Amino acid sequence: MMRRPLIAGNWKMNTNRAEAVALAEGVAKGSGEIKNADLLVCPPAIYLESVGKALTGSSVALGAQNMYAKGNGAFTGETSAAMLSDVGAEFVILGHSERRALMGETDAVVNEKTLAALAAGLTPIVCVGELLEEREAGKTGEVIATQFAGSLAGLSAEQLGKIVIAYEPVWAIGTGKVASPEQAEEVHADLRRLLTESYNGEIADKVRILYGGSVKPSNAAELMSQPNVDGALVGGASLKAEDFLGIAAAI
Repeated sequence: MMRRPLIAGNWKMNTNRAEAVALAEGVAKGSGEIKNADLLVCPPAIYLESVGKALTGSSVALGAQNMYAKGNGAFTGETSAAMLSDVGAEFVILGHSERRALMGETDAVVNEKTLAALAAGLTPIVCVGELLEEREAGKTGEVIATQFAGSLAGLSAEQLGKIVIAYEPVWAIGTGKVASPEQAEEVHADLRRLLTESYNGEIADKVRILYGGSVKPSNAAELMSQPNVDGALVGGASLKAEDFLGIAAAI
């Protein structure tokens, strides 16, 4: 089965409103040239509506960087899945390594959010990845398997078919270090095997697994040529429309 690649831009806590709109307009303008991949941008939550308007008429999808698992209530400062849908988001990044490391999000928290996102009709991009010391200790497979099982606990096969997984080696995020295509493929193949073992081969063939970690136009083609790498979750390079589109064009 041919999985259509997804190139997702995680803008993190960057841009003001004018910059966000200009960046979205730049991506939208160039998106017509991208024939072999789906495009997605994930701006800061406060700019979702403005960016969504800038993307109108293009094929570029809109996503959020996080959400809270509860539907509504006394959760000061949080944003629900329904609120994200309401302003036009279709995707949401969950369990990003920065949120796991800096905000203390556990697999159980990511799991609760994943189920809530699916219930609200959002497509979750569930992130997994190991620390440098875990890779050096030979524990990459163990860490990935634990995060996979915990973050996706209780999902039905039908629900699993509606998610995206992103593999992000923490040591390669924003560091300029990139997992070699072989290192990326090894973990992606492992994730595909976990999907097959936990569910079935049909579902495993369907789920897109993205690579995240210092992806740029110069290394995108080699990474994307791996059989189990189905796109990229792009950080820094997504803040320039030319670079982001360059990654997508490399497929």
